[in-house]
Amino acid sequence: MKFLKGFGVVAACWLSTAAADVQPASVYDKARDRAIPVEITYPKSQAQCSEQALCPVAFLGAGYGMSHTDYTFLSKVLNKHGYLVVAIGHELPGDPSLSVSGNLFETRSENWQRGAKTLAFLHEELQHSITGYDFNNLTLVGHSNGGDISAWLGNEGKPYVKQIITLDHRRVPLPKTKDIKVLSIRASDFPADSGVLPSEAEQVEFGSCVVTIPKARHNDISDLGPGWLKDKITQLVRLHFDGKPCSQLQKA
Repeated sequence: MKFLKGFGVVAACWLSTAAADVQPASVYDKARDRAIPVEITYPKSQAQCSEQALCPVAFLGAGYGMSHTDYTFLSKVLNKHGYLVVAIGHELPGDPSLSVSGNLFETRSENWQRGAKTLAFLHEELQHSITGYDFNNLTLVGHSNGGDISAWLGNEGKPYVKQIITLDHRRVPLPKTKDIKVLSIRASDFPADSGVLPSEAEQVEFGSCVVTIPKARHNDISDLGPGWLKDKITQLVRLHFDGKPCSQLQKA
């Protein structure tokens, strides 16, 4: 993995490899002394992305204990829909372990706050070094703890967060606003905590959507999971990006 310290180097490296489909790197956050692992994958139509025609951007967060590189099936569907994807490694050696006791919303909040700061940092820095992409209409995608981090940032009222897609996150309430488009794809083996998901009435009010996949397991949502589950998630994401109504996603 390349360690890119200083964004002149970042820009030079990415621009010199613009034709590559995948660009692994570490981005250094000097203020917090964190080398943040990222993997950049480019849209199939990247030649059409320019300052005059900005292409969309998605930040992708992994579940706790999973690698940010374990979700290539998601990166591929996002790339096919024109997105630049930044897969982000949130947990670094030396970080506190994710709490498993007490009031988990309280005891895990440090992890989510740290992750939200990472997303905000990458939003600010990458938009200056990767041109032709719209970092101010950002989509956040996250599985489990990565989804909790996405929801946490979404609740901070950042104007650049325009869409959130979570995959069976369970702890942090999703934003309830018409300003952020929300899709939450659910497994079937564990329920979310009370208040995390919008009610049916709130889904109608805010234009959000919750879809449960029968027989899907929380820990199977990654490249390591069964093909049928990856295909189903890919189908739902495609329908969502195609602007299909929630009722159609729920029947898919």
